Amino acid sequence: MSVFRQGATALITGGSSGIGLAVAQLCLEHGMRVAIADKNAETLRLAQETLSAGAGNPDVEVYEADVSEEEEWITLAAKVRERWKGGGAYAGMPDFLMLNAGVGTRGSWGEGEYFQKIFDTNLYGVVNGLNEFVPVIQDRPDRPSAIVITGSKQGITNPPGNAAYNASKAAVKSLAEHLSFDLKDTKTTVHLLVPGWTFTGLSGNTPGAEKEKPSGAWSASQVAELMYQKIQDNKFYIICPDNDVNEITDKKRMLWSVGDVVNERPPLTRWRPEWKEDAEKWMSEVDVKKA
Repeated sequence: MSVFRQGATALITGGSSGIGLAVAQLCLEHGMRVAIADKNAETLRLAQETLSAGAGNPDVEVYEADVSEEEEWITLAAKVRERWKGGGAYAGMPDFLMLNAGVGTRGSWGEGEYFQKIFDTNLYGVVNGLNEFVPVIQDRPDRPSAIVITGSKQGITNPPGNAAYNASKAAVKSLAEHLSFDLKDTKTTVHLLVPGWTFTGLSGNTPGAEKEKPSGAWSASQVAELMYQKIQDNKFYIICPDNDVNEITDKKRMLWSVGDVVNERPPLTRWRPEWKEDAEKWMSEVDVKKA
């Protein structure tokens, strides 16, 4: 039985635009009930209109919530359970939990607010959601469920220029990996969604906006569809390409990055001038199937 099924419940954070909204639309197409949470009241309103096709839809609920606040998670969980409470001991608990909310603020060393804001949302927004729902989800023996956590390639290849963001996404990757192991003997599957360049709310793709998608970017719906396919195949790592970077290039970049550790090179050699020629030669010649 798939988690994407008639009558199942989805809770998606950061669901009012971009990938979260596209996944909400996908869930509705499969007959699911969808709750989306976001801190932006205006995009929530527009998202509800989009998901409801301009009319009221009893299978759609939106909640204004700041995922960085533990207390707001407690309130959100209670509201979702109350909304769909009929039918069994675990009714109202999400069958599909997607922790997708994130911010992309930039800053530098000495800017405490930059680090705090990034970690509060990107890291603790995930930790809070897991702590609220995992203890109940993992004890539900009668039906399959899934948890999707949105990571980033920057949390794997770690390019210079946004240390806090990269660190938050690296931490999210580690959390998801541990969660997958801890739930391996349950009916709950765990998945790390790693988008490529995607036209999301962070780049202007919000309900009602008229900004055109860049040619190199994937649409949010493409990411949602690949996520769906990989979950059906029970894949943990969902690494998305885009129209500029293919799967092979992604794998080569990841292998080069871990090579810094294995080969005792300095960190981030892909971006160091003295390693530029070696990195480019390796990227052009390596066979990822034999590396």
